[in-house]
Formats: sequence, C-alpha cells, structure tokens
Amino acid sequence: MISRIDHLGIAVRSLDASIPYYERALGLRCEHREEVPSQQVRTAFFTVGEVHLELLEPMSAESPIAKFIEKNGEGVHHVAFATDDIVAQLGQASGAGVRLIHEKPFPGAAGKLVAFLHPKSTGGVLTEFCSPAGDAAAATAHA
Repeated sequence: MISRIDHLGIAVRSLDASIPYYERALGLRCEHREEVPSQQVRTAFFTVGEVHLELLEPMSAESPIAKFIEKNGEGVHHVAFATDDIVAQLGQASGAGVRLIHEKPFPGAAGKLVAFLHPKSTGGVLTEFCSPAGDAAAATAHA
C-alpha cells in the first residue's frame, strides 16, 4: 500500500524569497510551480533522490498554510506518503482509530489525489496520502 515518502511539505511566507536558498545554498533546481486554489496555496517542487520537497506559500490570510505559519512560523508542514490505493489506505487508517481530515481523496498539486490525517491522532504529524490521479476511478469505485 504505502510505497515511499512522496514529499515533505514546507510552509513558507514567500516562494520567491525561499526558492533561492534551495537553489543557491543546496544546489537544487525548482522544477515546477503551481497554484492549488482548492487549498489556497502556491507550490514549488524540488526533487531530492526519490523524494520531493514541496514549498507551500499561502494565497490568502485564510489559507490553512497562512494559519499554520501564524501559529508555528515557517517550517515543515506535512509528510506525504505515496500509496497505490488511497481509498484503502484511508480505510486502514480510519480502522486503526486515526481521525481523518478528508474521508475522500481530492485533486491536489502535481496532478495527484490527496487526503490528510489529523495530526491530533498521528503523534502531531500532519500526514498526507497521495496517489496518481489515475486512481480517481478506484476512488470513485470505493466511495
């Protein structure tokens, strides 16, 4: 089911101010930028081995990322796990007593289906499951 860590989400106030650190100091290359209106964020992606770093900039003061930064400051926001069956993975987590933020996956950045687990039931770590958008048929079939 879970095959690897897909990405680490990092909350930043500004992509333009943050990207140079990753490019100049770490020698990484920003490969993709995208807006995700459903989550009120702008994203920037870097690849490190088989894992991605996803920088998350709030699009408004009402964005969950803006609220996170206001409360915690910039930094690691979530860990995302790749799964081949996001609906089954949500069912497994729910069956283990984990509180789901999303009971059904929805479209996220980079063309993936995503869903989050509540950090109050995951040891304080906001956890995301993600799968290729091709799993949309599977998600619909399980719904």
